[in-house]
Amino acid sequence: MKDLFERIVKDKGPLGKWAKQAEGYYVFPKLEGEISNKMMFNGKEVITWSINDYLGLANHPEVRKADAEAAAEYGMAYPMGARMMSGHTKYHEQLEEECAAFVEKEAAYLVNFGYQGMVSAIDALVTKHDVIVYDIDSHACIIDGVRLHHGKRFTYQHNDIESLEKNLQRATKNAEETGGGILVISEGVFGMRGEQGKLKEIVALKEKYNFRFLVDDAHGFGTLGKDGKGAGFEQGVQDGIDVYFATFAKSMAGIGAFFAADKDIIQYLQYNMRSQMFAKSLPMPMVKGALKRLDMLRTMPELKEKLWENVNALQNGLKENGFNIGKTNTCVTPVFLEGDIPEAMAMVNDLRENYGIFCSIVVYPVIPKGLIILRLIPTTTHTLDDVKVTIEAFSGIRTKLEKGIYKRIGATMI
Repeated sequence: MKDLFERIVKDKGPLGKWAKQAEGYYVFPKLEGEISNKMMFNGKEVITWSINDYLGLANHPEVRKADAEAAAEYGMAYPMGARMMSGHTKYHEQLEEECAAFVEKEAAYLVNFGYQGMVSAIDALVTKHDVIVYDIDSHACIIDGVRLHHGKRFTYQHNDIESLEKNLQRATKNAEETGGGILVISEGVFGMRGEQGKLKEIVALKEKYNFRFLVDDAHGFGTLGKDGKGAGFEQGVQDGIDVYFATFAKSMAGIGAFFAADKDIIQYLQYNMRSQMFAKSLPMPMVKGALKRLDMLRTMPELKEKLWENVNALQNGLKENGFNIGKTNTCVTPVFLEGDIPEAMAMVNDLRENYGIFCSIVVYPVIPKGLIILRLIPTTTHTLDDVKVTIEAFSGIRTKLEKGIYKRIGATMI
């Protein structure tokens, strides 16, 4: 019999094998200073494009004041215990009611973390008799939730409605045999490539197939639709979304998330989501802070307007300079380049140290081998000068990449 840890010591995984070269710089980097368009990294000021603070609320004076006052009044511990036992307050209820009203659903349920919540919600919504059909490019929280499912599950090709319909036909046949139902899952915004999910087309399929629809709108909430109400409103199909999910960790610059649906569905989740039944309640400063942030989404449209001014400037500028930003139709801005992992590491080092640009790097196994994504997240706090400097920097690194400079440097980093 082998020692359980023998494999772990020998095989660090596709990303872990680069830990010696990457840790502390490419992965687990330390950005310092106030969250904003410019922060400190490795002792130098850099333009930051890796912070999901879309609306610039992280250091907004009103937000900081609300957070500080709540912390001073309640501390970070209150309420203690899980919601079902001793961690329930009127402010948790108020936040749920306001979230539900904002996205125009009957009810909502708070969860402590988006990732944890999505995994647990999928587990609660289906039984072994049910079938899940989900986009192959879904976020890891959806994939991990589906892994818990003991019944059939089918993936459809990314945003491919023909592929979805073929799998709905398979799912329908299976559900008829088991006596179960069908859950279709998509993202409102696919956070890696920036494409909106084809929610309108998926909802239209309800006329032909009997299924329920769950949408993870982490990147759409606050950035799309009227007043930032999300991708469902952007596409005019919010009513066709049966279970809507959004996180506070992006546009709201906080912690926590919520599900919104009909009252019966929300009550079922309240009594059956194990991640919440057995977890401490969301602390009061985060709850009252979220109430303040949500109010700002409703009453300060200028935040979203400024965000999209920066998004359009960045994306149009990149396209005008010949960069491939894929099919993004959201704030998420991917720049697609070709190269291996060592080349990517050399290029990002150059960007950070010599050009003063900090952005996320995405490589295999998250995306196919030979492809590099430099992922930019525009925010309200960015300036048009930030955009200009960044596009100039990207033009410089593209030339070096094409000349093989990063390949030679990367070879010395292995």
